[in-house]
Amino acid sequence: MIKIRLQRKGRIRRPIYHIVVADSRSPRDGRIIEQVGRYDGVTEKKETILNEDRIMYWLETGAQPTDSVRKILRREGLLYKRHLIMWGKSEEEIEAALAEWKAYRESKADTEVTRKEQVQASLAAEEKAMKEQVVKKAEKAAAELAAEEAVAETEEESAEAEATTEETTDEVAEEEATPEEAAEAVEEHVAEATEEPATEEVVEEESAEAEEAPAEEEAPEEEEVAEATEEPAEEAKAETEETSAQTSGDMTAKEAIEHINNTDLADLAGFVTDAEDRKTVLAAWESKQAD
Repeated sequence: MIKIRLQRKGRIRRPIYHIVVADSRSPRDGRIIEQVGRYDGVTEKKETILNEDRIMYWLETGAQPTDSVRKILRREGLLYKRHLIMWGKSEEEIEAALAEWKAYRESKADTEVTRKEQVQASLAAEEKAMKEQVVKKAEKAAAELAAEEAVAETEEESAEAEATTEETTDEVAEEEATPEEAAEAVEEHVAEATEEPATEEVVEEESAEAEEAPAEEEAPEEEEVAEATEEPAEEAKAETEETSAQTSGDMTAKEAIEHINNTDLADLAGFVTDAEDRKTVLAAWESKQAD
């Protein structure tokens, strides 16, 4: 059987194919009957050269094209032209039909989207969506920070206003003191001056108490020992309360996972919140609950 097939030429990774007519029993690079075309789909030229008359001749004599050659002939419109000839169309009708067919193929090729273009479009869309999310998060954080600063400024202004009001009230109260109050203040000052001799009796009483004090000073030392033993327990309790008040969002993923693995399940209540979206932390929490 006569075949119309491709014969590989060219170099490694840059092949060029000859379209040849050969016996189906001959090897790929063996003896050929005739070369009827050339196909280059790799190099910069990317050209297809066909000897239409000789190909038509061999097709009419019964030569069978291989699948690869059949695709090339179909893409170049040679098989369509052969069908038009078999249907008895005139040369003018064949040329008009071929021109219409080529225009349709070119318009279709312009509208088709390749796999590479689809991947690039999807990557560009994902990158755009990611940038929009980053911008939204930054705007939200800036708005929250501005709100916190505004609240802090308002509190500072209110505190300053209250302090100013208190100072003004004290000044007004001092200015509005009546002569009677001034006289009472003078009398109290005189009374304090007359009571100073009594302080000597107080000093004597304090010296007497100081002599009796050594017997009672041992008790405070015992109280200090008790307070010293209670302070570490209170500090440990405070540290436990601070740890329990923390959530997984306040730690890195590694610290949160270590805390989950090293802490009892009963003490982890409220540690993993609904806002937690890190997969590693959620996996550690589910594993802890399963245990």
